[in-house]
Amino acid sequence: MLEKSLHPTAPTLTGRQKQFLKGLAHSLNPLVQIGKEGISSGIINTALAELQNHELIKVKIGNNSGLEKHATSQAVAEQTESILVQLIGKVFVLYKANPEIAKDKRIKLPKG
Repeated sequence: MLEKSLHPTAPTLTGRQKQFLKGLAHSLNPLVQIGKEGISSGIINTALAELQNHELIKVKIGNNSGLEKHATSQAVAEQTESILVQLIGKVFVLYKANPEIAKDKRIKLPKG
C-alpha cells in the first residue's frame, strides 16, 4: 500500500510474474553488495547500471552493514525505481524493465 502512494506510476507485478522472476533470479549471483558504508550514492548508481544492463539483479546486504534488511531493500528499490521481487535472508532481488535492451535479450514477463 505504501509503495503505491510513493510511486503511483510504478508497475506492479502479479503473483505469476513474481514467481517467474524468482525462478530466473535463482541462479544469479549478487551483483551489488552493501557494506558498512550503507546505502550510498555509489551503491545506488551501481544498482541502476546493473539494472539497466540485466533488468534483474540480486543485491546482498553485508553482515557488517548494520542495516535492517526490510527497510534497506525497500529503500534501494525506491531509489532505483525498481520492483522488489524477493527478499531471502540478506539477499534481495530487484527488477526494472529496460526497453532499450535488444528485444531478444529482454525479460518477457508472462501475462497476468
